[in-house]
This record gives sequence, C-alpha cells and structure tokens, in this order.
Amino acid sequence: MDRTNLQILWVRLKKNKIALSGAIVILVLFFVSILAPILAPYNPAQYDSDRILHPPSAGHLLGTDDRGRDVFSRLIWGTRISLSVGFVAVFISIFIGVIIGSLAGFYGGKLDFVLMRIVEIFMTIPTFFLILAIIAFLGPNLINIMVVIGLTGWTGIARLVRAEFLSLKERDFTEAARALGISRRRIIFHHLLPNAMAPIFIAATLGVAGAILTESALSFLGMGVQPPVASWGNMLTDGKATIEIAWWLTVFPGLAILITVLAYNLLGEGLRDILDPRLR
Repeated sequence: MDRTNLQILWVRLKKNKIALSGAIVILVLFFVSILAPILAPYNPAQYDSDRILHPPSAGHLLGTDDRGRDVFSRLIWGTRISLSVGFVAVFISIFIGVIIGSLAGFYGGKLDFVLMRIVEIFMTIPTFFLILAIIAFLGPNLINIMVVIGLTGWTGIARLVRAEFLSLKERDFTEAARALGISRRRIIFHHLLPNAMAPIFIAATLGVAGAILTESALSFLGMGVQPPVASWGNMLTDGKATIEIAWWLTVFPGLAILITVLAYNLLGEGLRDILDPRLR
C-alpha cells in the first residue's frame, strides 16, 4: 500500500536530526503555551514585596524580579504570547503574500508589473522602523502588534509564490488542465497552489522566528506587549536595570528567545532539505 505524503514527510523528518530536534523543541513550547495555567506555579502578575530579587531557589526555580514576581511563571506565560504573535503574524503574511504572488505569477503582464512594483516599494521601506511608527500611532497592544507584523512581512512570500507560479504554469499538467477547459480559479487553487505549498511552508516556519524576534524587540523598547502581561521582551526590559545584581532576569528570557528562534530556524532549514528535491 502506498504511503501518504504525510507519512513520507515523517520518515524523512526522522532521518534529518537537525529538523527533528527543532520540531521537538517547538512541540514542547506549543504544549507549554497551552498548559501555561497548569504549569505556572504562581500568578505571573502577583507581587510579593517579601521576595524581591530572590535568586533561583527551590521555591522560585528561576528567581524573582524587582517586584517579587516569579520569573519561571512569567517565562511560561510569555511562551504563549510569543507563539501567538508568531503564528498570527505569519498567517496574515502568508494570506496576503499568496494572493498577490499567485495573481502576479499566473496572469503576468501588466498585473504582474504593477503588483511587483508595489512589492518593491514595500521592500525599500525599513520594516522595523515602519512597524515602530505604526505601533506608535495605533498604540502598543497585542492585537496591533500581531496585525502590523503580519501586514509588513508579506513581500518575501509574494515574490516566492510568484516565482513558483511562473515555473508551474509552464508545466505539462497546467497545459493539460487548460486544454480540458478547467477554469483559471480551479487551476490556481487545485493545481498550482498545492504544488507550491512546500516552499511556502518552509518560509512560514522561518517567518515565525522572525516575528518572535520582532515582537521581543518591540517589547524590549517598550512598544510591544505592555505590563502586567508577561512577554520575553518586556522581561528583558525589566531586567536590564538590575543586570549587575540579578543576572537571572535577563539570562533566562534571553535563552528562551534564543532557543525558540533557533528551533524554528533548524526546522525550516531541515524542511528545506527534505522538501526540495534539488537538495536531495
């Protein structure tokens, strides 16, 4: 019996140790974010004036901050924030990028020219400064951050999808679909887009890492998720004033960002090796 594409992907993933290690870390982080209310031993916003800047101990595994809040609990809840921003922002980017890229690649001509000039205009704008300006205008909250990161990160996806469609629409199966009188919409959604999903999926995986870094940078600058909501970026901000006497306030959130971004990059690079037939 023939194996499904998902089974084949799983077999190849198991053979690629780099991608598998990234996938395991991401899976653990996913369950941590879901089970945050159960796993966190304390309320992440609860102050305790008797336990200010306590180092890591049995009672507080990763210590406490300058308000007596448990760092371990805040780190767990911050996982939910970071992953939410990453997934939602990338979903928005993919949605916009796939639409623009598929239209440009499939129809070509003047439409392709206009859409690609729009993409190039967006690519000339410094993305991070654009995000800062929009957040300053709209106000820093979680919804605005997710939407703005998504709305400014679609250009790479659009160019990628366009390139895939330009290649795929010249293939024999596309010509056969046209000869059978199949509608353009059906050709795009049932023939071309499914065959372009591999590079889109890889780009999405890498895009989550970029979105998490952007959110952390915004929160570190005070333009991201606002207290008392815990995010890894604003935890770094809280720790920078006491870094000389409370190292744990910056080390642990920094490690969380490093491990998460590294895991997504490892998975993305591994999937590129697995899904791209030219690299096998």
